[in-house]
Amino acid sequence: MTDYRMPAEWEPHAATWIGWPHNVTDWPGKFPPIPWVYGEIVRKLAPGEVVRILVNSGLQQAQVSRILKRVGVDLARVDFLRFPTNRGWTRDFGPIFVRRSADPGRKPGDHGDLAIARFHFNAWAKYKDWKKDDKIPGRAAKRFKLPLVDAKIVLEGGSIDVNGRGTLLTTEECLLDPKVQTRNPGLSRLELETVFRDTLGITNTLWLGKGIAGDDTHGHVDDLCRFVKPGTVVLCREENAKDVNYRPLAENRERLQGMHLERGASIEVIDLPMPAPLYFDGVRLPASYANFYIANAGVLVPTFNDPKDRIALGILAELFPDRPVVGIHAVDLVWGLGTLHCLTQQEPVLTP
Repeated sequence: MTDYRMPAEWEPHAATWIGWPHNVTDWPGKFPPIPWVYGEIVRKLAPGEVVRILVNSGLQQAQVSRILKRVGVDLARVDFLRFPTNRGWTRDFGPIFVRRSADPGRKPGDHGDLAIARFHFNAWAKYKDWKKDDKIPGRAAKRFKLPLVDAKIVLEGGSIDVNGRGTLLTTEECLLDPKVQTRNPGLSRLELETVFRDTLGITNTLWLGKGIAGDDTHGHVDDLCRFVKPGTVVLCREENAKDVNYRPLAENRERLQGMHLERGASIEVIDLPMPAPLYFDGVRLPASYANFYIANAGVLVPTFNDPKDRIALGILAELFPDRPVVGIHAVDLVWGLGTLHCLTQQEPVLTP
């Protein structure tokens, strides 16, 4: 059993990592508003934690600084890191931080409390430009003098969600499909669970089935089911029986009813609505309220100019009474086939 553990997202953060958008092919024909959406995200994050922003150059840093100043961000809360990237989806290629169990031989606050689980990235086994993104965990470890725990497999942060107590959520569609966007050919369910145990401290892996329509990643769990407490998840529910998401989400609900937490307790499942289908240029987009991000100063939730926005915000507000729940307009953002959780990665505080 490893002495590392991946903290839950609601545990205190030292920082949020975010890669500034620059690849216009991620939002073809709709890129101009995207940096301003990012600016609004940073504005909501910065009061509660440092925001580490990955930029490609000094020129880009200057451009970003101008945007952040105009939207009212205190730049003293921003840490620019000149780490070149291919894209901005930091959840999937960024450093996944783990915390080491208490060691009486170390002083509190020693960087030895943290490490980076070094998973590899290949652009969702779909695109050719990924080598800069794949270097980010190593650059982060070198910059902050943190050890790397090499998992030796390809894994994106959006494909997993943890409760911080030893249980992990993922999907068979993303990690076990042998034909479509196969990240680790030939790797079995048991072998993946062993990696989770050895790098993230996971003793209990819960396998859901399929993800939602329009998901470019082929089944990321952070678009459909998320832990909100150690024993509670929100799961997207599609009420229209004719919608393509209806059956996969219903099947995932059936699976969860038969699953248990790390100590054998049942899981509380709370329904989260789905917005009405959202299309752009005839493409079904992966619009989902489950792609929220839990930050120190609030829970940021994507909204879609939909009547269900208010319902989703209300459900999450009841689940997070200790911090404000804030809607972020994501109709433009989701044209990149991801929203708030996809572009952020949490860095936990050094000591709990």
